[in-house]
Amino acid sequence: MARSLPTLIRDLRLRRGRERRGLALAEGVRLVEEALAAGVPIRAAAVSPHLEATSRGQALKAALERAGVRLEAMEDRELERLADTEHPQGVIAVVAPPDWRWSDLRLGAGSVVLALDAVQDPGNVGTILRTAHALGASGVIALRGTAELRSPKVVRASMGALFRLPAIPATHDEFLRWAAEQRVEIWVSDAEGEPVSGPTVRPSDRPPVCLVLGNEGVGVGPTLTGRARRRVAIPLAPGAESLNVAVAAGILLYEVRRAR
Repeated sequence: MARSLPTLIRDLRLRRGRERRGLALAEGVRLVEEALAAGVPIRAAAVSPHLEATSRGQALKAALERAGVRLEAMEDRELERLADTEHPQGVIAVVAPPDWRWSDLRLGAGSVVLALDAVQDPGNVGTILRTAHALGASGVIALRGTAELRSPKVVRASMGALFRLPAIPATHDEFLRWAAEQRVEIWVSDAEGEPVSGPTVRPSDRPPVCLVLGNEGVGVGPTLTGRARRRVAIPLAPGAESLNVAVAAGILLYEVRRAR
């Protein structure tokens, strides 16, 4: 832990700082509440008078104190200068997100994992994490070229899902080796694919599936497409070119989970 909390926060706004320390930033009342609820270690938190402007903020500060978190008071303007958001709500916490492993991906008949192939927008990646957690996915694999999982924008957009849902960065080779070892079927999202509701089997009779989503511009790369058991698509209205990748992830995951 750095001696100066402001210095540490500035360092964690940089990818190399997050990778070196294994830490991330949680800004705002909701995200810090989620970190506490998930039991994520909170190394320290910067707080300003704005946090105590609401009863919810007062309750959060009290909860942090009960948890033994080191709090550093600073003026609102100083905290805002450190923040990545325009409205940090008077609190920035330094957190240690779980270091998820392949073994944390709980696989069984009918389970679904999402893999992201060069999904570069951090807002989309965070939203996909949030959606995957809500819809019962077993985890998310961030393949090379995908936005860094601990970046401030991914953490914020995940709304705490990153603290609870296994999320693993991996190379394509690592992913393919895992899928082969675990006998996971690879399904890729492809505009030319078939609807998920097409010929299939009940989830309880189906091996684990990894649904791969790609960059909105180029889709899933040829390496993974060539290894796919199925290519699946969402039928669109005439004239519609595509969907946002996070929206597509939610629809496809829901369809795969409920397919009979």
